[in-house]
This record gives sequence, structure tokens and C-alpha cells, in this order.
Amino acid sequence: MDGDNIPGTSGLESELDDDFDPQIGKNDPALPSERYLDRELSWLAFNQRVLELAEDPALPVLERANFLAIFASNLDEFFMVRVAGLKRRILTGLAVPTNVGRAPQDVLTDISQAAHVLQDRHAHAFQELVRPALAEHGVDIVTWDSLSDVDRRSLRGYFSNQIFPVLMPLAVDPAHPFPYISGLSLNLAVRLHSSKTGKQEFARLKVPSMLPRFVRVDRTESVDKVRFITLEDLIANHLEDLFPGMDILEHHVFRVTRNEDVVIEEDDTENLIKALEKELLRRRFGPPIRLEVTEDMDEVTLGLLVRELDVTEQEVYRLPAPLDLGGLFDLRIDRPDLHYVKHVPTTAAQLLTGEPNDEPDIFRAIGRGDILLHHPYESFATSVQAFLEQAAADPNVLAIKQTLYRTSGDSPIVEALIAAAESGKQVLALVEIKARFDEQANISWARKLEKAGVHVVYGLVGLKTHCKLALVVRYEKGVLRHYSHIGTGNYNPKTSRIYEDMGLLTADDQVGKDLTRLFNELSGYAIEKKFKRLLVAPLHLRKALLKRIADETENALAGKPAGIRIKVNSMVDEDIIDALYRASQAGVPVDVWVRGICSLKPGVLGMSENIRVRSILGRYLEHSRIFCFHTLGETQVFIGSADMMHRNLDRRVEALVRLVDPRHLAEVDALFTRAMDERTTSWWLDENGEWTRHHQDADGKPLDDMQNRLMQQIGQRKRPVSRR
Repeated sequence: MDGDNIPGTSGLESELDDDFDPQIGKNDPALPSERYLDRELSWLAFNQRVLELAEDPALPVLERANFLAIFASNLDEFFMVRVAGLKRRILTGLAVPTNVGRAPQDVLTDISQAAHVLQDRHAHAFQELVRPALAEHGVDIVTWDSLSDVDRRSLRGYFSNQIFPVLMPLAVDPAHPFPYISGLSLNLAVRLHSSKTGKQEFARLKVPSMLPRFVRVDRTESVDKVRFITLEDLIANHLEDLFPGMDILEHHVFRVTRNEDVVIEEDDTENLIKALEKELLRRRFGPPIRLEVTEDMDEVTLGLLVRELDVTEQEVYRLPAPLDLGGLFDLRIDRPDLHYVKHVPTTAAQLLTGEPNDEPDIFRAIGRGDILLHHPYESFATSVQAFLEQAAADPNVLAIKQTLYRTSGDSPIVEALIAAAESGKQVLALVEIKARFDEQANISWARKLEKAGVHVVYGLVGLKTHCKLALVVRYEKGVLRHYSHIGTGNYNPKTSRIYEDMGLLTADDQVGKDLTRLFNELSGYAIEKKFKRLLVAPLHLRKALLKRIADETENALAGKPAGIRIKVNSMVDEDIIDALYRASQAGVPVDVWVRGICSLKPGVLGMSENIRVRSILGRYLEHSRIFCFHTLGETQVFIGSADMMHRNLDRRVEALVRLVDPRHLAEVDALFTRAMDERTTSWWLDENGEWTRHHQDADGKPLDDMQNRLMQQIGQRKRPVSRR
């Protein structure tokens, strides 16, 4: 459960701040009891912000379609994990109150009400806003009824050759029980009349997920004027080919969402992969938690589905066709004019050579000083990826150690580790095979790495390894030198193009020693307690952050300058939130920049009037985590992998690294200043949990898009002067 603490058995402790008692102020009577926002409803509010981007007519229309797909995909995962988790706790008798003290059953009711409203709004945005806008720009999503006889004949041939051979209609009768409906699959429920028996029959037809969701009506049409029909609409109008001799009475589309959260026992790490593979098979058969049906479904068909799937009325969502707008991801058209203007990431200035044709030397560049990377504005391929590829090829490199949480299917990172191992280097890969929905891929990579001679480990029992770390040990002039990378995002070249993240490349010996100790703890049984430039969860990070928040609070009470700035994906942890409330009460200005969930209530008189909360969503997914403390002018800034959630602080191995270069501190300060500026497009959170979008000034002109501005500014950084 979210509130559980992990016993101190992992060795991930620190000697920093040992005199600080994190229990001080716990259950503070000076703080009101109803001081948190519900985390589940806050997540739904985040997805509403995504939907607002899809509704924005100022955005390119194919990007709006993409935001509709993101909304749908997000909501699927929310049901599969969060809603499923609440239902599981109720059924198993572990229904503890939520973070706002409410019973899970009451929260499920609130979620259902909010989700119904959001799904209706999502469908409306497609039907009334995005679909017409696509048509205006020459991308028409049509129905079978609107097609000419010529179009229908053409599509009939496509159906016969490309679709019919892979369809598998399943009858339901005494000899054929109701079939298993896999999670997130799109299905046709078909009611038939048999002229032979005079009886009504039922059949289920799965829409093949390996086929394109949107089918071109006429492939001779130019990309400037193109029509698509949904795959399920095309199939539905050829049912007579699948059920010859039967009368088609009704046909409707439906979709089931199942509990797909994974729960495994980790008593024996030797059997962890086998246990996880077994649980992944079980995931396919999780109980249904949501049934989506087209709004025209007749009551007989709906009654049959509800009865056979054992869902409640609350779990049924009636929506206009098409269902599963996540399929809009497949609407790929060569129309650059309907997308964001293309941005090409630049190579970090410190990694550029003095002359354009010079061969880059990553190690030499890092040796000159710490390099702060900001993706996707700065290229992942020419920085982190190049760092690991050069390390794999360098004969002076003796060892490479790295964590892998999520990576791409054709990962050059994994290939570099394999190449390093095959060349005789010592290579350690800490693969987190429990990364949700990437478990199977990570198991495959783990086995591939092991076959190549890489030392593969799976971390500590009971903890997910979420930190983003790489360590290279290189022999230079008779000594061993450490080169390190600590990041906020995964070692994934594909997501690095759309996720905003930060990372530090450093040759600092102390960071190298910290990472050496940390990797030893993760791969063996060494107990090293002291880290100099790292803050590490689960046994120290929360305490260290609370100590720094308390220091700012004390400074403000003493009339000294103070300030706190935090950027995270989620702000949920009650201890951290309460500490920020106390800081606000003392007069500390607190800026919180959050992408997703925020349980903190800003702007409440006497509690949080000095706290501002902003959210920025756009073409890139804001993913970096940054923590800044004024420290009487000696600013402390940390970047790393941890969000302010129980799972990150209690049940994961997380690492933050302190930035020390004054230029990096100034860069982070400028980033926060721009994000919190009233002239920057953002959403503002109020004390009632309502998010309001601020994207136009008083004259209706658009406010500054921070992500576009950063791309322009970072792209203009100059190549260093060549020294020969």
C-alpha cells in the first residue's frame, strides 16, 4: 500500500543530516485536516489538461488528433492500474482510506462520475472539433454509408484480400461458451437470425489489432485530399461474408478494459523472472473494470455483455463511434503542414568540437567540466548515447555499469553494452524487469545481455530500481578515472525525442565514487552509507529533502532570505506537502511545477498562500525532476529520477545529484523563472483543485510557449573556440 515503509535492509542509507528528526511536525495541529486534494481526481484533472490541448484550434490539427489519442491511452492505463487497484483492495478487504481520508468505494464513485464526463467530452472533441477540422484540411474520416458504389467496390476487394483471411468469428451457443474478451481489444457484437432454426444467435468478432485502424478509401488520392474509414466500420459492412445464410439483425462495437496491474512475490530473486512471466500471463485474464459500447447498442446485446462480463452499470460507458480514439496514433499522413514545425535537437555546445569536421572526444569534453544536458532540445544521440558507444569502443575503458528501466525496441544503448562485453570489458546492467507494461521487453533484453556476457542483476528485493545511472571506469595515465551520467529520464533514444529531461555528465571523482558504492549495493550486499553528491531513496531522500525544506522554513522565521522551487511529475507525499505548508506559513516563497498529479492545495490563507503551482503541457512531455533551495544565497540544486510519491520515496531506488557549476545553477534558475512567469502559457492550480489554462493575454494574443522558446535559445548556443 502507498503508505507502507520499507524496512532498512537494503543498505541505501546516508550519514548526511543524521541529527534531523523527520517526525517533527508530523500531524501538525497547525495544519487543517482537509489539506490534500484527492490523488485520483487530480490525475483525471491532468488528463483533462491533455484534452484541452486537443480542443485548442490554434494547434496543428494532426497534433490535436494526437492529443486525443494520448488522452485515450492515458485513461486506459489509469483504469488498468489505479481503478483496478482500488477495486482489488475492496475485494480483498484491504480498503484503507485514500490520501484524503475517503473510503475507496466512495472514490470509485467519484472517479466513475468524472470519467464519464471526460469520456463524453473526449468523444465530443473528436466528433465536433477535430474531425471537422481534419476534413477542412483534406483529411476526411468517413463512414461506409457516405461512400459511392465505386468506393465500396474498391474497398470490398481490399477486405477480401487483406482483412477477411485473418478474421475469426466466434459463435455463442450451448456448444460454444461466451469467449474470453482480451483487454483493450476492439470487438463487434453481432446478433443473427438463422433461417434454418428460426432462432436468434450471438457472435463475437475481434477487430485484428495488427491491421491499420484507419483504412485508405482510395489509395490513388493525393495526400492533400485523403479519406479514411475505420477498420471496424469496413468489417461491419461485410458481415454477410462471415455469416453466410444468416440474417444480420444488429451489430455494435464494444471494448473491455481489464485489471492489468502486476503483483508478484519477490522472496527469491533467482526466480524473479519466472514469477514475473507467470504473472504477465495472468494479467491477460484480469477481471473487467470498464465496458465501452457504442451509444446505439440495443438493450438485448448490452444486457448479454453486462451479464457475461460481470460488470456493473457504473462500469459501462456509452459513447459515439468510433471507440478507442487511441487508434488516432495510426493516422500517419505525410502532411508536415498539419504538425508542429520540425525541431532538430542540437548537440550540446560543450560536446561540439572546435571545428565541424573534428572527431568528437566525449571523455575529453567531460574532463573539461560538468556538462548539463537538456533533452530533447539537446540531442540524446550525440550525448548520452555517444558517451556509451564511445566507452564500448574505447580500449582504455575497463568497466561500464548502467541501470536500464525502459529502453527502445532497437536500443543502441543495449547494443553498446553488448559490444563492450564482447570486447572483454567488465559490464554490469541493472535491469528493472518490473517496469510497468515494459516487463516482457525488459525480460528479453536481460536474456540477450546475459548471453553476450554482461553481468545482469535485478536490484534489491522489494524495491524497483528507478534511478537513471551510468558509470564508466577508464584507465588514464596510470590511474583509474570515473565518468558518470545521472539523469531524470530513461536511456531510451526514442522517448528522448519527445520527453523533456535533464542529465549530468561529469568526471567528478566524488560522483564516481558515490556511483561505485551505489552500484555495489544494487548488485551485491555491500553496505555503504555515505554519499557526498547524491541523495538516494528509499532510506535517505525524503529525510534529506525535509531537512532542506525545514532549513528554509527556519531561515524565513529568522527574517533571512529563503526560497524553494520544485519540478516533478507528481506531488503526492504528505510529509513533503506538510513541510511545504509549514514553509509557506513561515513566509517562504514556494514554486511547484508539476506535470501530473498534485495533492497540494496552493493559495489557502494561513496555510499555503505563499505557494504557487503551475503545470506546462505541450509538444514535449515535461519529465525532469528538479529541487532548488535558496540556502542563504548558496543555492543547492538537485536533479534526478524521483517524484514526490510514496512509491518513489519508500519503494524505489532513486538518486538525485547535486549540481555545482554556477552556470548550471543559473540555467535552472532561469528555467523556473520562465515557467512561473505570467507571460508563459501554463495551467494554474487554485485552492479548490481547479486548473485554469492561461494561454492568452488580455488582448487575446497567445502567451509565450516555453518549449518553443527553449528550442530556439538552446539551438543558438555557439560552438566553442578551437584551441590548437
